[in-house]
Amino acid sequence: MTAIAENPAATAPTLEWLDPATLTVDVNVRKDAALTPSFVASIKEHGVLEPVIAHRKDDGTVHVLMGQRRTRAAVEAARPLIPVMVMDSPGEADRILTQVVENIQRSELTEADEADAYHQLSLIGVSAAQIAKKTGRTKTTVVDALKAKSTDAGTAALGKGCTIEEALIVAEFEGDQVATEELESVIADEPDMLHHVAQQLRDRRDRAEALAALIAEMEAAGKTIVEDAGHYQDEENLYVSAARRADGEEATDEDANAYVITSDYRGEHHAKPVIIGWQELGFTAKHERYDGSTTAQKGPMTDEQKAERRTLMENNKAMLSATTVRREWVAALLARKKAPKGWQYFTVHAITHHPETASGYEGKVATDMLGVKVEESNAWAWDPLRNHVAKTTTRPEVSLIALICAGYEKTIAKDSWRSPHQSHRDYLNQLVTWGYTASEVEQIIIDSGK
Repeated sequence: MTAIAENPAATAPTLEWLDPATLTVDVNVRKDAALTPSFVASIKEHGVLEPVIAHRKDDGTVHVLMGQRRTRAAVEAARPLIPVMVMDSPGEADRILTQVVENIQRSELTEADEADAYHQLSLIGVSAAQIAKKTGRTKTTVVDALKAKSTDAGTAALGKGCTIEEALIVAEFEGDQVATEELESVIADEPDMLHHVAQQLRDRRDRAEALAALIAEMEAAGKTIVEDAGHYQDEENLYVSAARRADGEEATDEDANAYVITSDYRGEHHAKPVIIGWQELGFTAKHERYDGSTTAQKGPMTDEQKAERRTLMENNKAMLSATTVRREWVAALLARKKAPKGWQYFTVHAITHHPETASGYEGKVATDMLGVKVEESNAWAWDPLRNHVAKTTTRPEVSLIALICAGYEKTIAKDSWRSPHQSHRDYLNQLVTWGYTASEVEQIIIDSGK
């Protein structure tokens, strides 16, 4: 792309000290979550060291172009003045827009070039909607490009040849070196799996954050956390639910002097009460370790059993992540102007071969796939899909496809990979035919029929 030259007619920027509360901070692509307490505290103590970039409009208002995060932090920290580099840019937006459009029409720009051009336009106050209108790109494409460019990770990914979509996903994990390296590896070797891996990383991050929050909350309350506990008399730490008091009564949560944090298949964490030093405290175990049959577990699990359990847990979590990606993919499919090829046979086959798919669908899942916003209701037998169909006669075939897909979704559980059903294979194979990329755990279901 032709380099964007400086405009000699533009007035030289001036450095001014302004009250941050008087500045206009437009909607910025950087997430508000970036305004952390530590960042605000730093601004409060040291002030804004690097000037923000702004543009004074004809009505006298000063709009921040770069440094929205610093400006918001300065307002929250009650800083009286911050350094602002005020620039003038008459006609600059139109000039860059014309140049971008000419380049798009004349040659095929790389996505990095386009993202860089959109970023330059945004810095002088051109909105994403205006950029999209002038360049013929969708607003979503422009917004995604600006989000990617707002981070070092996204900018670096674009510089390495990533698409805007890929760079946006990498930008989402800025600061997480392990996740970034994993994403870069997937983009290089298995780009079709990017959405699945990204969702697994999101879920993993959410679980880790939830665990850290729970531990911090318990430690702040002065509660002791231990790594493990059991239900039998040979355990060092005993779950309260498996203990009796000295008088023979069952122990209660009030008897707990520690907690074990466990995680279920969804990755949700729970603090379970336990008793450490239970024998010295006069408690007894309800259960003895069963030792009369080879079918019962005696002693701790073997390494092989532990590995099998880890595989079970990881595949269950992967299946939940895949469900998110799969449903979002179906929603994007149904948002297209035309229904997917072969939808008639797909729906007829589902109704005749797997009738539970039509009768057991979840209306909320179906409407989510349709992109229909509905008001929640606690009414008995409330069905948002039925309400949607009653209000519109357009694209009934798409509503039917959503109904069938939502029915299949209801039958697929977290552990369906362990005992796949033919209906699961039929559904996933149809999605693959339409262009969906199955995750590794979904591929287990597909391959089970071979």
